[in-house]
Amino acid sequence: MFANIGWGEMLVLVVAGLVILGPERLPGAIRWTTNSIRQAREYLSGATSQLREDLGPEFDDLRQPLSELQKLRGMSPRAALTKHLLDGDDSFLTGNFDKPVSATPPTEPAPPTPPAPTPVPPPDVTPFDSDAT
Repeated sequence: MFANIGWGEMLVLVVAGLVILGPERLPGAIRWTTNSIRQAREYLSGATSQLREDLGPEFDDLRQPLSELQKLRGMSPRAALTKHLLDGDDSFLTGNFDKPVSATPPTEPAPPTPPAPTPVPPPDVTPFDSDAT
């Protein structure tokens, strides 16, 4: 919960509380704050367990889109581009074209195939499209 607050910020809060509330009321205020946070956590965990009991397997169905959204939140624009448009091949973005695209190397090289001859229409027949005229 306090992952973004460091020790320096906590010290500033304690000093500000000491100045604002005074040394007599500061311990009581800290005790009240910690008890309130603890009660809020208990209420939230109780509500979660109650929902889990009431909804049963549907609760996991509700949580699945939230977990997918959480995965998308952590995705950078480069990772999204690589995953969805380039099928996980980031050699275009990194310039590392030497590594193979697939994780497993090919077992034996395929023999080169000659190019197929292109069909040439006979010279006396011109293409005609009746819908175009």
